[in-house]
Amino acid sequence: KSTSLSKVCFWLKAQKFRVMLAACDTFRSGAVEQLKTHASRLDVPVFEKGYNKDAAAIALDAVKHAEQNGFDVVLVDTAGRMQDNEPLMRSLSKLVNLNNPDLVLFVGEALVGNDSIDQVTKFNKALKETAYGHAEPRLIDGIMLTKFDTIDDKVGAAVSMVYVTGQPVVLVGVGQTYTDLKKLNASNIVKLLLR
Repeated sequence: KSTSLSKVCFWLKAQKFRVMLAACDTFRSGAVEQLKTHASRLDVPVFEKGYNKDAAAIALDAVKHAEQNGFDVVLVDTAGRMQDNEPLMRSLSKLVNLNNPDLVLFVGEALVGNDSIDQVTKFNKALKETAYGHAEPRLIDGIMLTKFDTIDDKVGAAVSMVYVTGQPVVLVGVGQTYTDLKKLNASNIVKLLLR
């Protein structure tokens, strides 16, 4: 997830955007340090407040800081979470609803196959159920699949994820370097399915 976010950062920098990273994974030990390592390699700043803090408040402060300092994009790195973990999903829902981001991406591994359909469905459902007080809960806007280069012609799960969410696979990770990020080519997917 953090590596995928860093690939997006690399791409945005290549498009001449001023990017800042926000370290909102305040639960996993080493998450802030991992993000700082990527930021150092990419020569972008990281907004962070350490561990065991409210991720939604950190994201809000990061966006304010970015606006005051002329940044174009804030990429928010959140804690990885199981869609069945209500406290973590409630925390994510709070972050999304408080900050109203321009784009919410579900990041999942292409390797898990049909499990990914269950994951994204439950993830969206959990976002909806934990968005108390909001008439229109914010769900995902798109999907980013990592390790897409490892699944050969087994692309049916990706198609099913699009079907069940109504949202596109926006990006796919196809390797380990910052340049290994691609847009999903729909015509190639159709060819693979028809083989």
